Amino acid sequence: MPFTVHGLPVSQGIAIGHVHLISHALLEVNHYHVAPRHIEDELARLDEAVATVQGELVGLKAVTTSGQAHSEVGAFVDLQLMMLADPMLVDAARQLVESRRCNAEWALVQQMEHLVEQFRQIEDPYLRERQADVVQVIERLVKVLLGHPGHLPPKRRDGLGTIVVAHDLSPADTIGFRDHNIAGFVTDVGGPTSHTAIVARSLKIPAVVGLHHVRDLLEDDELVIVDGTRGVIIVAPGDEIIEEYRLRRSELEIERSKLNRLRDTRATTLDGESINLMANIEGPKDLPAVKSANADGIGLYRTEFLFIGRDNLPDEDEQYEAYRAVVKAMPSKPVTIRTFDVGNDKALNGVHSRMEPNPALGLRAVRYSLSEPKMFLTQLRALLRASAHGKLQIMVPMLAHAQEIDQCLALIEKAKAELRAEKLKFDEGVQIGGMIEVPAAALSLGMFIRRLAFLSIGTNDLIQYTLAIDRSDEAVVHLYDPLHPAVLKLIAGTIATGARYGLPVSVCGEMAGDLAYTELLLGMGLRNFSMHPGNILEIKQQILRADLGELAPKVQRILKMDEPARIREAVERLVA
Repeated sequence: MPFTVHGLPVSQGIAIGHVHLISHALLEVNHYHVAPRHIEDELARLDEAVATVQGELVGLKAVTTSGQAHSEVGAFVDLQLMMLADPMLVDAARQLVESRRCNAEWALVQQMEHLVEQFRQIEDPYLRERQADVVQVIERLVKVLLGHPGHLPPKRRDGLGTIVVAHDLSPADTIGFRDHNIAGFVTDVGGPTSHTAIVARSLKIPAVVGLHHVRDLLEDDELVIVDGTRGVIIVAPGDEIIEEYRLRRSELEIERSKLNRLRDTRATTLDGESINLMANIEGPKDLPAVKSANADGIGLYRTEFLFIGRDNLPDEDEQYEAYRAVVKAMPSKPVTIRTFDVGNDKALNGVHSRMEPNPALGLRAVRYSLSEPKMFLTQLRALLRASAHGKLQIMVPMLAHAQEIDQCLALIEKAKAELRAEKLKFDEGVQIGGMIEVPAAALSLGMFIRRLAFLSIGTNDLIQYTLAIDRSDEAVVHLYDPLHPAVLKLIAGTIATGARYGLPVSVCGEMAGDLAYTELLLGMGLRNFSMHPGNILEIKQQILRADLGELAPKVQRILKMDEPARIREAVERLVA
C-alpha cells in the first residue's frame, strides 16, 4: 500500500526509480582491544586505508578537472583531501590506537566525534554543515577498513533510474555515481546547504533530505517517487500515481529546456524596468556556472573558503590571484567580493582563537577582521591589487556600528597608501559596501549611507537574528519564517531607504533565488538580485512576466499586514 514521507525539498524535479540503500558504515564499528604485538600491524592497516582513500579522492579530483563533474564537487573533494592530510584527523587516530590499544575503526570514530563537536559550535549554517566533510572522510576510511565500499547496481533494464537512499552522501560519492542511472537522492540528514543539496542542485538531480530514519522505512529495490519540489517521497506508488508523476516530470523537463533560451535575454519586467541578476560564488571554480547563466556580475564572492581547512593561511599573492581570476573573467561586469566572514567559532588554523560562550553573538565577521588587523590588511591589499583588472567592489559583512565602518575605511586607506608607496596598481575609486545582516543595521541606515557606496541584504542571517532562530536546528526550524512581518519590514525599509538616497541595494541571501519571493521583492523596489547561478534563469523568467505597476501597490498592502497567515496567502496570490 502506498505511503508518503515528508522532508526538506532541496533540489527541484521529479524522479521515479528503485531504491538502493547505501550502508552507514559508522553504525557497524565495534570496539576491540589489540594485543601489543599487533599494534604495528593495526597502524599499517590504518595507513593503508588512508592511502586507498587518498587515491580514490585524487582520482575523483581528476574527473572534476576534466570537466566531467561540476566545479563545486571538485571544491568539496579538495576540502576532503585537506582534511585527510590534517594531523587532527589521522594522526590523532594513530595516537589513540597506540595509547588505548584499540582497533583503527574505533579510533577514527572517536576522533570524528571530537571534531564534529567542535564544528557544532559554529554559528554559520553553511560552515557548520561542513562537519559532514569530517564524517564522510571517516566513513570512507571505515568502509575500506571493513572491506565493503558499497557499489551501486548496474543500470536497470526497465528504464527506471536508481534512487540513492543514505544516511548522508558526500560529493565524492556523487562523482562515483556518474556512470550509473541515478535519478534522485534521499538522505536521513541534511539541509538546504548540505553537500547533498548543493551537489544535487548543481547536477539538477531531484533530492529530498532531512527525512530522519527513512533508511529504516525503505527496502532495497523498492519503487519510489521523489518529488524534490515539494519534499515528498511516495513509497510503492500505484500505476495511476506513477503516470501522474511521469506527466508532471515531462512538463518540468519541457519548462527547463525553455529556460536556456532566456540566457541572452535581458531581465526586464513587462513595464520596462531592467533588473540585475548576479551570482553568488565561492571561488574561481564557480565561473563556468556563472557564464552558463550569463549573470550580470558577481553579487557575492565568499572569500572565507580560501581560509578554512588549511594549516597555512593564504598569503597576499595567493589571494590576489584568486580575486584577479574572477575579476578578469567578468570583463565590464561588477564583481562584489566580501571580506572573510569567519570568527573564533570557525577556528582558522594558525590564528589565535579563544572559546566563546556564544559564538553567534561574539567575535565574528567584521569584528573578527578588525581584531586581526594584520590578516585583514593582507586581504585588503590583495583585493585592491585585483581591482586594477576590472570592476571590483569590496563588501564588509555584519556591520552594526559606525566605528566598524570607520575602522574598515581607515584600514583600506592604509592599504592604498602602502600600495602607492610600492608603486602597485589599484583602482583609486574602488567602491566599498556593507552587508545588512542584523536588525540594528537595518534600523540605523543613515550611518551606512553616509559612509558606503552600496548595501547588500543578507537575508539568511537577518532572518535568524531578527527571529532568534537557528534555521539548521531541527527543533526550531519550523519557526524560521522569511515572511514574518518584522523581517519584511526590515527588508522593505532597507530597499526603500537606499532608493531614497540613490544608494544601490541588493539581496544576496536565499530569498533572492527563491521563486516564491521574486514578486514580493520586486514590489518592494528591489532591482539587484544575487543568487546561486543555477537559479538565475528561473528567476529571469519570473521577472519577464512581472508588472511592477501592478505589484507595487499589492506589496505595500502586504507590508501593512501583521498576521502571518494573511501575509502568506497574499504572497502566494502574487505568484499566481
